[in-house]
Amino acid sequence: MEFGETFFWFVLIGLAAQLVDGALGMAYGLVSSSVLLAMGLPPAHVSASIHAAEVFTTGASGVSHLALGNVDRRLFLRLAIPGVVGGVIGAYVLTRLPGELIRPFVYAYLLVLAVLILLRASGRLVPRREVRRVPVLGFFAGLLDASGGGGWGPLATSTLLAGGGQARTVIGSVSAAEFVVTLAVSLTFLLSIGVQHLQIVSGLLVGGMIAAPVAALLVKRLREQWVLVAVGMLVLCISLFQIGHALWKL
Repeated sequence: MEFGETFFWFVLIGLAAQLVDGALGMAYGLVSSSVLLAMGLPPAHVSASIHAAEVFTTGASGVSHLALGNVDRRLFLRLAIPGVVGGVIGAYVLTRLPGELIRPFVYAYLLVLAVLILLRASGRLVPRREVRRVPVLGFFAGLLDASGGGGWGPLATSTLLAGGGQARTVIGSVSAAEFVVTLAVSLTFLLSIGVQHLQIVSGLLVGGMIAAPVAALLVKRLREQWVLVAVGMLVLCISLFQIGHALWKL
């Protein structure tokens, strides 16, 4: 496959991943990492490449959500600061240890969250109170994201929505906080292993930058129930696929 054709495909991957991520608050890293891992790239290089591209795509997404009034500043700070700490630790650990052991437990947790979100969308579950330990959530979401090349959105967005958060502000705040976390993770990878696979990084970056403002507008316009159903189904599929994949490898 020639350079131009390869670059074009990575632009499409980045565009599709960011369109879903910006509208639903998750999936950029998961979609991108699934493709890159399938190509046989080492996990550390996959995560490093994705986070290098995400510095720009999450920045564009965060600015778009902020401009459209989708960001809760208090929620943003409570997620971003501990998320940076978790992300740096996760990036450092990934360059030295395999990050496969904890993932099955995380995806089992996400499976439960998916059911809760779908129940909420159907009107059968009304959360009594919102999530209180947001900094703890931010730390573990950052840790998982850095160690797996994706996980910030599924963990943070799903938990907050299942706990009763408003879809528009949850997705906007999580997306904006992701920029800060991604920047910290990328700097950690840069100091540890450098930047490699620039063709992949640039393709994902271009596609993501194109999709970011469109996705932010979508989440502002769509009905909350539709967003909840879409998020719930996406998390359900991701968790079932990953759990099945883990069991298949046993």
